[in-house]
Amino acid sequence: MTATPRIAFLASHADGAQRALEALTAQHGQHAPEDADILVPLGGDGFMLATLHRYGGLGKPVYGMKLGTVGFLMNQHDGDGLLGRLHAAEPAVLRPLEMVAQTESGATVGSLAYNEVSLLRQTRQAAHLRIDLNGETRLDELICDGVMVATPAGSTAYNFSAHGPILPLGANVVALTPIAAFRPRRWRGAVLKADTEVRFHVLDPYKRPVSATADSHEVRDVVEVTIRESHDRTVTLLFDPEHNLEERMLAEQFVA
Repeated sequence: MTATPRIAFLASHADGAQRALEALTAQHGQHAPEDADILVPLGGDGFMLATLHRYGGLGKPVYGMKLGTVGFLMNQHDGDGLLGRLHAAEPAVLRPLEMVAQTESGATVGSLAYNEVSLLRQTRQAAHLRIDLNGETRLDELICDGVMVATPAGSTAYNFSAHGPILPLGANVVALTPIAAFRPRRWRGAVLKADTEVRFHVLDPYKRPVSATADSHEVRDVVEVTIRESHDRTVTLLFDPEHNLEERMLAEQFVA
């Protein structure tokens, strides 16, 4: 990072984020994401994920500031001393999941997920799924409301709400977590090596339709979904040293 980095400020539509955008650009200037040294999204975790999906391919480090309802991936908002905070920030390198979904119509849809890929039943009928790992069937039939594969960064989000494990950054694992599993009733999921290829087969897609969602990108009426860790895409998030992402994930596990 240069001594005075070129910053691209990006803001959600929330009033507070828009006011912060105006103040920060007046103080530090504004650059297009393609020309910037660092991206600074202003908003909540949803806006951070949208920023990563839109600009992650640029390879620029991202320092978010919380101006939304949820900000696990963000730093606290403070308009003072930003340059010093950027220089002191600690990096966390995230590798997203790649989802490839096949639909009933024969379409193939690909998407990235920095948090999780989730499969969910579309109707009152429970989903019936087969799970293959690296081409080998590991579960002949999972009857459930849904199932997900979560990254370490996403393990504290939807995955944790579904009683999945919180995964340390750098552990090179992902979480396979069922949502309201009915059969096998006591199956709680698995922790898998990050390079495992996970494939879900929808066993009765016409009677029991299923959707697949990679972060916020939903694909309806899927018949097969393959998920693997991306080999060529990473993003670097920056965090204040006193409250970095690894510390936040550890703290989440000791909240009463």
